[in-house]
Amino acid sequence: MPFPYYQRLTANQKAIYRLSDKVSEIRLNNVRKLQSFAADLDQALQSERRIEVQQAVNRLCRQICKDLKVEKVNVKVLLKRPSDAEGELHGLFVREEGETAQLTVWMRTAKQKKVVAFKTFLRTLLHELCHHLDYSLLNLADTFHTEGFFRRESSLTEQLVFKDTKNASKPPPVDDVPVQKPQTVLGKKKRKALQMELQIGVLATRK
Repeated sequence: MPFPYYQRLTANQKAIYRLSDKVSEIRLNNVRKLQSFAADLDQALQSERRIEVQQAVNRLCRQICKDLKVEKVNVKVLLKRPSDAEGELHGLFVREEGETAQLTVWMRTAKQKKVVAFKTFLRTLLHELCHHLDYSLLNLADTFHTEGFFRRESSLTEQLVFKDTKNASKPPPVDDVPVQKPQTVLGKKKRKALQMELQIGVLATRK
């Protein structure tokens, strides 16, 4: 069942939404190798050093892109999550025509400034990467938060976290995820950006 904001999309956007919703998983090829890169990220987070985390994140994302045979992304790791009255921003995806896609994630919580738990951080990272894969792997003209999108995110997370990949074949169901419709935000450059706060599901689009 589509999320409520589906009814406010254009006919073209609805068609893209339905295509996205049909794809429930992304299967990695060399899972064992990629799990080792995820383990390196876990160790980097424990060090609490931003540069080490950024290096580990970029290695992981580039290996995933290589594994799936799609163009690479660059990832920037910043310290404290930005926040407002609605909550904390966990990650950001920016895609500009002719340029390498850019992901941004934050490694510390806004209020307590604690390093984010590994699985939460990994899931946020993969969430933003899934926006990139919507374009580069699935060849969608836009990227939306659909049940299929969240299932794809779960499938990647579970393949990288669990050593027994047989248990990662069925990602948990995604029910009642609060997602808002795309909103237009003005910027100096033409760009398409998707901002995701994993708990409140805020989605924004820049053009």
